[in-house]
Amino acid sequence: MSAISTKRKEGESPNSLIYRFTKKVQQSGVLYEAKSRRFKKRVPNRNRRRRSALHRVRRSAEIEKAKKLGRF
Repeated sequence: MSAISTKRKEGESPNSLIYRFTKKVQQSGVLYEAKSRRFKKRVPNRNRRRRSALHRVRRSAEIEKAKKLGRF
């Protein structure tokens, strides 16, 4: 990650300085990267994925059985 800096031009208003800075931040993608790192989900381990898959299979089988019996 790189540091972004802007220096105030002579006679420039604070609002335009802030505007230029925010434009640089947006264009560089630093903010986007920081947010994606902050909210990135961890990948579940192998056993947890297997358990989840088995649960989905069992649950779908139960639903199909209930549909055939007219209970769902």
